[in-house]
Amino acid sequence: MPRQLWVLRHGEAEPHDAQASDAARRLTPRGEDQARAAGRSFAALGLTFQRVFASPKVRAWETARLACEALGVEPEEHGALAGGFGGGDALGLVRETAQDDRLLLVGHNPDLPQVVADLTGGRIELKKGGAAGVRLHGPSGELIALLRPRELDRIG
Repeated sequence: MPRQLWVLRHGEAEPHDAQASDAARRLTPRGEDQARAAGRSFAALGLTFQRVFASPKVRAWETARLACEALGVEPEEHGALAGGFGGGDALGLVRETAQDDRLLLVGHNPDLPQVVADLTGGRIELKKGGAAGVRLHGPSGELIALLRPRELDRIG
């Protein structure tokens, strides 16, 4: 099986003015529901992740932690996902894993859509709480899924 890389944008978060710093913004109750729905949906689709990497920003870390409850895997903090993360960075993480491993990255816009564009050549819109999957063939890939939060909620 070719490698797969999945990305999950953090769920809905507090407004920018709710915290002193952007990094401290937490998920809203709706964002928490979106994160749990993503995890349930991945599980319902039979997706298992050998590793999950998350931005250290609170809203992304909470999303990863809540999604992983249904997946039986512990998220790992990866500082580069906090901002400025691209396709080359994603491939670096992929190279650290076994050939058949499936990875999940939990982070932010505009980085996650840029990762998908870098790897597939396709532009996507990734809603808060939305996910995309890429099947990798060496340094490039093909988009195999693009799921909005409401679709993840229905699946899970």
